[in-house]
Amino acid sequence: MELRQIQYFIEVAKREHFTEASHHLHVAQSALSRQIANLEEEIGVSLFLREGRNIKLTAVGKIFLQHVEMAMSEIEKAKEKIEEFLDPSRGTIRVGFTSSLAANPLPTVISGFRARYPDIGFQLKQGSYQGLINSVINGEIDLAFLGPVPTQEKNVRSHIFFAENIVALLPAKHPLSKQPSLRLSQLQEDTFVLFPPGFILRNIAVNACSQMGFSPQVAFEGEDIDAIKGLVAAGLGVTLLPELTLTDNVPRETVKIPISEPLVTRTVGIIIPNNRELPPSEKLFYHFLKEFFDVLSKYS
Repeated sequence: MELRQIQYFIEVAKREHFTEASHHLHVAQSALSRQIANLEEEIGVSLFLREGRNIKLTAVGKIFLQHVEMAMSEIEKAKEKIEEFLDPSRGTIRVGFTSSLAANPLPTVISGFRARYPDIGFQLKQGSYQGLINSVINGEIDLAFLGPVPTQEKNVRSHIFFAENIVALLPAKHPLSKQPSLRLSQLQEDTFVLFPPGFILRNIAVNACSQMGFSPQVAFEGEDIDAIKGLVAAGLGVTLLPELTLTDNVPRETVKIPISEPLVTRTVGIIIPNNRELPPSEKLFYHFLKEFFDVLSKYS
């Protein structure tokens, strides 16, 4: 079975017409028909039903088409990876991120990287904390921005770029809205707006409240940062969020207040697989990130 035969078969299957397929492939119709006949003889089944000038796939032909299209897709990916190894400056980077890092710092670092390597593309995947860790381990993506950075996961390598504070977001009319800072225990009678169970930012908030001897009264849950901000702005509760998510983006009718006790922080960084080497383009991005945040830390 030759690659050319597979390419001819896919084109004929899509067009259901030998003449049209031969014109598109720039081969004689007789040569095209001969290659399809050879393919059918090799695999031992008819792939097409002939109806005059028109043809249709047989049931087996439809199954064969589905699998050879997947095979051709993998071959194209392999060719892209080889081209990337030959020229890393023209590859594609697959990177994941959580919603809390979508607005900052991800766009800034990608913009800086593209200024240096304008021909490298990105495939971005937003996901849950554990889902992104699994995606890196399984090879669906090669890097993921996370906060906090996992340090006990043996199948990934972690690099911490910085730590940031978790702050309180209150409705503007809240009795404590004018305070320069607050102890978390001052919010124990309030209703909270948090992420659903299983989300890492909910765990951080619940653990922080536990340190002060209470469990938060969760009245509303949301899987999106903006949804949580909107509920707080509507006066439906208070929340705890990473400070980065509020940089230049504190909603109207809310106030951001530092927490003096306990001190709640999270690390922010990136993970890469521990069981395989990064492709060349991803390796360029990884080293750029470390350089970018090293320089940033010197000026902060």
